[in-house]
Amino acid sequence: MTQEIIEKAIKLINPNASFTISGEDLNTIEWINETTPIAVADIQARLTEAEIALVNEKQAKETADATNKASGNQKLLDLGLTQAECTALTGYTPPVAE
Repeated sequence: MTQEIIEKAIKLINPNASFTISGEDLNTIEWINETTPIAVADIQARLTEAEIALVNEKQAKETADATNKASGNQKLLDLGLTQAECTALTGYTPPVAE
């Protein structure tokens, strides 16, 4: 379990939670800004869900990034630029169709 997963698990329980944590030790969580403490067992129960949520968010971002790159490339092509010019401007190279 990583600190990112722990933080996500806490935010799944209380999206407004304010806290600090040292590394990956759940016993080092310090609740700040009058946040009601969450039991370690409750956080542990949400770790798998948090990990899945983080993977899904990462995949969604990668998909959105790829879609935006392709869309932007197509818009430049529609303006009359060549693919070479589009690639020179953006660094995006469309996938080769097989």
